[in-house]
Amino acid sequence: MAEHDKHGTFDEVTGKHTTGHEWDGIEELNTPLPRWWVLTFYACIIWSFAYWAVYPAWPLVQSYTTGWFNYSSRAEVAVELGKLEAIRGDKMAALATAPLADIEKDPGMFAMARARGKAVFGDNCAACHGSGGAGSKGFPNLNDDDWLWGGTLEQIEQTLKYGARNGHPEAHEGQMLAFGKEGVLKPEEIATVANYVRSLSGLSTRPGVDVAAGGKIFAENCTVCHGEDAKGNPDIGAPNLTDRIWLYGSEEATIIETITNGRAGVMPAWIDRLDPGTIKAMAVYVHSLGGGK
Repeated sequence: MAEHDKHGTFDEVTGKHTTGHEWDGIEELNTPLPRWWVLTFYACIIWSFAYWAVYPAWPLVQSYTTGWFNYSSRAEVAVELGKLEAIRGDKMAALATAPLADIEKDPGMFAMARARGKAVFGDNCAACHGSGGAGSKGFPNLNDDDWLWGGTLEQIEQTLKYGARNGHPEAHEGQMLAFGKEGVLKPEEIATVANYVRSLSGLSTRPGVDVAAGGKIFAENCTVCHGEDAKGNPDIGAPNLTDRIWLYGSEEATIIETITNGRAGVMPAWIDRLDPGTIKAMAVYVHSLGGGK
């Protein structure tokens, strides 16, 4: 039971004063915060004002307050990167002029190129190809031995430099035609040849589909790019259809979509964004992932 004294309402059970607030007979105790906590809170407020004055803190219309120390973590990072580039300077210059084959033969140069290439790959290529180069639907897996534009060091460097279908005059330009959209093949013909393509890599075909007829359609329309043996042509980016490696998927519906509407994936050209030494380093790194030739 609470009693009143000269200090206000007093709770006999806890021996503490109350605030005077009551809910269904339950009164709120008036328990002050510990003094150490209050002092720490005030010290933090004082510290925040000091921090605002010493370090960059407040945004302005076109800039920000630089603080008494004129410190910038971004500037500090730039300085450290500059030092790193200075250390690497001679080695990167040597990397830029060395033939690709010589880089892989030199253990020191190969290790540096692979380390540099891995870092740059993570910054620029992982968004599409994945951090480990495993790719995803529509983005090639760089760990296997199946290459649209060729898997030699020189071919990989060429692809990195100029990319594909991006408007650059040196970019790879081959693309899958839209046989259905352009009216070259009828829907039933597309379904037939799609099942034939599945059969090339040992996949099952839909019951009732004339696979032999699909082979004839393929010979008349597709061999000019994919070859009579359907093993593709890296000169024009035509994939091998006899393995079980599929860029967009091996399902019948997906293949029908590809034949109907075509495919024209774009890869950016890095020649204007990265220096020659860095592109060589990336070529060495990609080649070393396990899918090089």
